[in-house]
Amino acid sequence: MRVLLVNPNISDSVSDLIRAEAQRSASPGTEIEVLTAPFGVAYIETRFEALLGAHAAAQVAAEHHARFDAVVVAAFGDPGLAGLREVLPVPVTGMTEAALASAHLLGHRISIIAISQRIQAWYREVVESYGFGSRLASIRALDRPISAIGGVQQEHAQALKALAERAVVEDGAEVIVLAGAPLAGLARSLHGQLPVPVVDGVSSAVRHAETLAALKPGRARSGSFAPPPAKPHRGLHPAIARLLDHPR
Repeated sequence: MRVLLVNPNISDSVSDLIRAEAQRSASPGTEIEVLTAPFGVAYIETRFEALLGAHAAAQVAAEHHARFDAVVVAAFGDPGLAGLREVLPVPVTGMTEAALASAHLLGHRISIIAISQRIQAWYREVVESYGFGSRLASIRALDRPISAIGGVQQEHAQALKALAERAVVEDGAEVIVLAGAPLAGLARSLHGQLPVPVVDGVSSAVRHAETLAALKPGRARSGSFAPPPAKPHRGLHPAIARLLDHPR
């Protein structure tokens, strides 16, 4: 089995974190490939940046999906996920969707730990769009400058742990989700240090992608996730144009 993880931001250091955790999490025999967005921003924390990330993810997935059994949008917030699910012939999941699905099996009240105050409103909207709004105990985020996005874990490890502890004590969290690709792998470092289960988005997405590919549930040919209807277009990247002209 081959799984493609698309990093919708331009930070190679974040792609390295994604790759390391994905390879640790994958089943024996699963091949992992991580590709970085060719354009966009260093890390996504606003709706507009997510829009750019969705475009970048669409281009990368359109160019490379044919070699893979499943595709993962490897950014919390899952920019472009629903649209990719319409057009790709293989299962698609994302870090938020997969992390929430994992958390759902571990407890009722879910708290998300994030790297940016600005990111909270958009994260909340995404969680609500997946139907988990009533399960969300809190979103707690760092409130300090980030000097290097690939080094957030090392620079702010204790602060992130403290946020998780407060979510448990003050917000009633029964499961902690560590949000964002820059935190990939942190759940392993915190194993046993928090009194509730801790979920990593990358590892959840890889395992869910493997499961979806193995189940072979078939693709939607009707309903809202059916392929888009054929229509004229202009100025698109050639891979995206091919995908629109010949959707799954």
